[in-house]
Amino acid sequence: MTHRSDNGQSPAAEDLQQPGTVAEDKAEEILREHDTSSRFRTDLGWWAWIVGGISVVFTLYHLWYALGRPASETILFAYEGPWTVWMHLALHLGGATTLVFLLYPASRRLLQTPATSNRVLDLALGRGRGVAWYDVVLAGLALYCNLYVFYQYEWLTSNQFRVLSGHPDFGLEGQDQFVALVGVFLVLEATRRCVGLPIVVIAGLAICYGIWGNHLPAFSHSGNTVDGFAADIYLSREGIFGTPIFVSGTFIFLFLFFAVVLLRTNIGQFFNDLAFRAAGRYSGGPAKAAVAASGLQGMVSGSSVANTVASGSFTIPIMKKAGFKPHTAAATEATASTGGQLMPPIMGAAAFIMAQNVEGLEYNELIVIAVIPALLYFLGAFLSIHFEAKRREIRGLPPEELPSWKSLLTRADLLLPLVVIIGTLLSGMTPHRAALMGIATAFLLSFLRASTRLGFRGIIELFVAGARTALPVIMACASAGIVAGTVTTTGLGGQLGRRLVDVAGGSFLLVLVMVMIACIILGMGLPTTANYVVTATVAAPILYENFDVPLIAAHLFVFFFGILADITPPVCLAAYAGAGIANANPMRAGATALKIAFAGFLIPYAFILEPALLLQGTAGELLLALSTVILGLVAVAAGFAGYLIARGQIPDRIALVAGGALLIYPDLMVSGIGLAIVAAGVARQAMLRASGRKTAAEATA
Repeated sequence: MTHRSDNGQSPAAEDLQQPGTVAEDKAEEILREHDTSSRFRTDLGWWAWIVGGISVVFTLYHLWYALGRPASETILFAYEGPWTVWMHLALHLGGATTLVFLLYPASRRLLQTPATSNRVLDLALGRGRGVAWYDVVLAGLALYCNLYVFYQYEWLTSNQFRVLSGHPDFGLEGQDQFVALVGVFLVLEATRRCVGLPIVVIAGLAICYGIWGNHLPAFSHSGNTVDGFAADIYLSREGIFGTPIFVSGTFIFLFLFFAVVLLRTNIGQFFNDLAFRAAGRYSGGPAKAAVAASGLQGMVSGSSVANTVASGSFTIPIMKKAGFKPHTAAATEATASTGGQLMPPIMGAAAFIMAQNVEGLEYNELIVIAVIPALLYFLGAFLSIHFEAKRREIRGLPPEELPSWKSLLTRADLLLPLVVIIGTLLSGMTPHRAALMGIATAFLLSFLRASTRLGFRGIIELFVAGARTALPVIMACASAGIVAGTVTTTGLGGQLGRRLVDVAGGSFLLVLVMVMIACIILGMGLPTTANYVVTATVAAPILYENFDVPLIAAHLFVFFFGILADITPPVCLAAYAGAGIANANPMRAGATALKIAFAGFLIPYAFILEPALLLQGTAGELLLALSTVILGLVAVAAGFAGYLIARGQIPDRIALVAGGALLIYPDLMVSGIGLAIVAAGVARQAMLRASGRKTAAEATA
């Protein structure tokens, strides 16, 4: 019998979690390869004291500001104390941009280039330890630009400033012009360093369109001056300081810090152990457990790539050992980790922005509505894995290799922070107050065990990690605000919608397909928050302005497909990260992830066509829709895997996939046809199974 340690884990599982092991080192290398936000300086020298100090102050400031906000405050930009929200956002963005330039080098090559004997050249190029001199200058400029917004708030909100900034003969002068132009540049450069180039390219195109769009033969607008556009983007609430950065500064930062606190209490490992104990012994158990664990961790994670690496370094080797092929193991983890971004209550930090975008919908209502589509996504992944394991005869893990129920029960209190935060949200409490309660609960729980207890140094490191974790999200929201502001002020969204409807000839289904493709393209390489802001600004209005689509359905539709870009070739970053851990072919892993995540490509169409799946109907309508959708998911999963009750052949696999897709379509006649086709596929598999048993009996005889 395999020996288990005192905490109920198998020795193999323990080895994968020990700091400094090959698995952890490889995971860190893969994360830096595929996740731009992980490419920060680790050898800061004496600069570590300065960067650490700023980080601690940055985190404490946000906690202090949240404590000062009224518990009932829900109105955008309404809070005016201890100072105005815009002033707070200037400090929020200023601190983040300053830290980005101090932590992230101009090029990833500088992280890999050691110092040489030529100290003067090293200093000029920014090589070696510490922070490059030019990054210090940029950090200072970023702080100056945002402090200018903070101290000049009354002037920037005055009627005189708005008239001057928008007048073609006057424009901005002096410091206003400098701050606007330099501020926009610094936001884009900081975003490039810690988020990546795709969102910067999109924001850059938006800027060009906002200034010179009047010269285009199509989608033209009235045009703008450089100064006027800079003022709209940086010195108003219509661009960088719009809704995305507001939500980042008031809600998202707190929930990201909550996730950091949870990691310090080892709740992530508890999720892994709980999932493996519950599902590990069944057919294909390691893969099913990986899906469950990644879904649970994804509830508090803000990155599908980071989630893939964090969970995959543990789950992928176990899946391979159980008999899954490397590309399948990688695809399974990538699919589950990407799905974690769809799971309430955080939804990759996009839920808070969505609650602001969907008029008349409170955040606590949104997370309830989003549960059913998310669970259907994971059900599809479970079914794909189940039938794949059945076809390949992959069994579960023996009980002695699984964490014990006793070890889980002794750590059950680790679920309390999630229970507190979800319970307070559902009770109607504002997100920022619920986040504070979750943080306090998790922090106090850490003192109950020696393994999680934080000393003074541990608390300081917690605050530093909280600030660093939030930086990519803050900068992504700032750059996404440029795109959102441009689309809103120029009227581009309405023009795109009308043109797309004309191209599709008014066909609703064709428009849905075209919007899906657009969202996948727009979402490639973008982090979750920026992904949603861009797709919600550009694509969602096409659905609710031109067709009778509920607002929440349109936003969830574009959100789903923007997120699925992480597992859609050719830019499937989550699949690439999983393939790196599994030593698999990245493109093959991406293609397999598409097959496992088929539900993610069908469910959005289902809830667009049948809003009852989003609780926009009666209980009877919901029950009927769920019944046909679940039957359809079972059939499609079996068809893709090539197994339902026997190994399938091409005809019955086609029947299962086609019939299952028709079952998901929310129309009784169409679903009835789909059910008949599925029944034919099942009958054929039953015949194959009977034939196989007869052949086996004859061979035995």
